[in-house]
Amino acid sequence: MNTNLAELPKTQYAVQLVGPSELTLNKVKEVFKPGPHQIVAKIEAVGLCFSDLKLLKQFTEHARKSEIVSGISPDVLKEIPSYVPGDKPVVPGHEAVCTIVAVGDEVRHHKLGERCLVQTDYRELKTAGSNAAFGYNFEGALQEYVLMDERVVMDPKTSERFLIPVGEGLSASAVCLVEPWACVENSYVNPERQCVKSGGRMLVVAEAGHRVEGLKDAVATNKPAAITAVVADASQFKELETIGVKVAKVGSVELLANESFDDIIYFGAVKATVEILNDKLAPRGLMNLVTGGKKFGEPVIIGVGRVHYGMTRWIGTTSENAAESYKHIPATGEIREGEKIVVIGAGGPMGQMHVIRDICAGVKNVSLTGTDFDDARLASLMNKAEPLAKSNGVQVRMINPQKTPMNEKFSYIALMAPVGALVANAITDSVDRCLINIFAGIPAPVKQALDLDTYIANRCYMFGTSGSVIRDMKIVLSKIEKGQLDTNVSVDAICGMAGAVEGLAAVENRTLAGKIIVYPMLHELGLVPLAKLAEKFPTVAAKLDQGGWTKAAEEELLKVAE
Repeated sequence: MNTNLAELPKTQYAVQLVGPSELTLNKVKEVFKPGPHQIVAKIEAVGLCFSDLKLLKQFTEHARKSEIVSGISPDVLKEIPSYVPGDKPVVPGHEAVCTIVAVGDEVRHHKLGERCLVQTDYRELKTAGSNAAFGYNFEGALQEYVLMDERVVMDPKTSERFLIPVGEGLSASAVCLVEPWACVENSYVNPERQCVKSGGRMLVVAEAGHRVEGLKDAVATNKPAAITAVVADASQFKELETIGVKVAKVGSVELLANESFDDIIYFGAVKATVEILNDKLAPRGLMNLVTGGKKFGEPVIIGVGRVHYGMTRWIGTTSENAAESYKHIPATGEIREGEKIVVIGAGGPMGQMHVIRDICAGVKNVSLTGTDFDDARLASLMNKAEPLAKSNGVQVRMINPQKTPMNEKFSYIALMAPVGALVANAITDSVDRCLINIFAGIPAPVKQALDLDTYIANRCYMFGTSGSVIRDMKIVLSKIEKGQLDTNVSVDAICGMAGAVEGLAAVENRTLAGKIIVYPMLHELGLVPLAKLAEKFPTVAAKLDQGGWTKAAEEELLKVAE
């Protein structure tokens, strides 16, 4: 074992989740010594996240707390004491920055003394319903020291590290907040599939009297492996046979397996048919509604939860040509020049990030409205956003719609609350080619009645993403290093281990507008909102920048709160 410490301590302070809604502060948790392939890192800081609460409530039912079923040898997992699936106690916390203090003899890609940003999403290590993750089925950062295995924290496809090296110039708080900001970034830069999936499974459904057009063009570049057809007329089937892909005819959509098609092209406008087809769409599947000028005439119930968690997508055209719909799919969910943006639920921690990210994106002629029902949150956000908006030439305003009703339409709508009805409202409030960013994780089973007639006529595109990848973290880190973005604007409170449980309760009860940063080495420090910092630590408060958290304030805190 290699270490830059005389000896790792035997015990440490740690927050552990031992059962549903059962958090405990363990003052004598074991500090694991690294095996040959393992790393021990000292946690500098960790941010508290609303996602931690999902684990807190669900515990063993959470998809990322279950056992890994593929991607790594079970024998390797047996060697990792910090692998804690199922009902084993887990240390939560996934927004972290750390320093490597010990490595095993077989570690090849990580060095002692490296300061690292932690990417937590191990997408190639599959669980039954999701994938493995730091702070879920591997112990996370709400402890002083964490053990990680090099065979886990390397991307098997790219050989990139999940522990991303960072310099000493940034505050620990700014670095640990890269992770939540990267989740926001992912929703804007994640590539969207703009065509039929090559080699995928396609379903074509046509109602009686609808012409089947545009399929040749739709599959001209990317051909599916095979097509299943449910058609009403013999002429429709003949049209399908001309496109050069094997077609199998089925008598009814009810006979088809759920979640079995990567692409569904539907020629028609019948509510009941689309509601059945909704369930046939596979994860990351694309539904193309070709109405041929006809209308549904009533709301259609579709799975809005799967847009976020299953990354399903819906497009459509009022024409008879199926190829038309694909032309309106954006390359990404990025904001565009001249965008009129509204962030619904802007006052919360993630909403604030969207607002500030869009203001600082460098896109011209942008206006942004943030809405929230909490006036204090809106005021706090406006204090942060207004100076940035002025320097970036962005028009910004904050509105409480309970007091000031809005009768406006927008070209970009970002949703921060996991409520299906907000998706329906977004369609009502859309203009042509409106992008609807379903950022909040609406539970996957949730369905909602939507006005698909307006959605298709306005060429809307709703999308959602979950988590981030290494690319997103590097983008955010680069923005911070260049001074384009300051993640510390998110900070609303700080604490040590003694305040971490109270901090999670504050996240749950939404009593603070921004992020809470935990410094694990400060054992007895309780939760301190920045607004009350002067009462407890006046020398730290003196280092704030117009009430905002800074590296200088962090350095002073670590001196006086030891």
